[in-house]
Amino acid sequence: MNQPTRQISMTFLLLAVTFCVCLITANLMEIKTVPLGPFTITAGVVVFPVSYIIADCVVEIYGLRRARQVIWLGFAANLFVSIMLQIGILLPGTDSWHSQEAMATMFGAVPRIFAASFIAFLAGSMVNAYVMHRMRLAHPDGSRFSLRAIVSTLFGEGADSLIFFPIAFAGELPAGVIISLIVTQALLKTLYEIIILPVTIQVVRLLRRIEERHLHTEEA
Repeated sequence: MNQPTRQISMTFLLLAVTFCVCLITANLMEIKTVPLGPFTITAGVVVFPVSYIIADCVVEIYGLRRARQVIWLGFAANLFVSIMLQIGILLPGTDSWHSQEAMATMFGAVPRIFAASFIAFLAGSMVNAYVMHRMRLAHPDGSRFSLRAIVSTLFGEGADSLIFFPIAFAGELPAGVIISLIVTQALLKTLYEIIILPVTIQVVRLLRRIEERHLHTEEA
């Protein structure tokens, strides 16, 4: 498949929407650090890898161009949420509203998190998609998907973590903690993809069958 169609299928639309939801959710959760044995991670690690899995599926089925469109759409949605949250913080509350400080504390950091995420995830997602695409060209028959998914995620998550954490937490967390976050998150997210890889492979096969039927229906 891996060739653009004139119409956007419902399957592609659902993938794009899910990608946006995952990205927004992960950024809202990134403000919380969580202990993991001797390491420190952020709560967003629960959601972020799902977006990379979706990106891999989009590259595999629809190509690099569509993947880039989904990535930009995700950040447009994220920017909208960030702006709306700041407007919500600035709006005057009623006399019965007693959580202004908590809301400002929780969501006031979102612009910085968003800025860090925008730069880092854009770089990471593009690296992930590009590596996946280049390796896909080397195997036009669709083979070696597992290897492509793992290698592209390792490169993408490495770039993401290396950029995100210094921007998001510099001055807020000790340098040692930031370095721990960079290494731990990149490895954990790659491990996450390896564990979930059997599911990803089945999803790619299902998507390919769905899109092939969709293409045949259009041609008919």
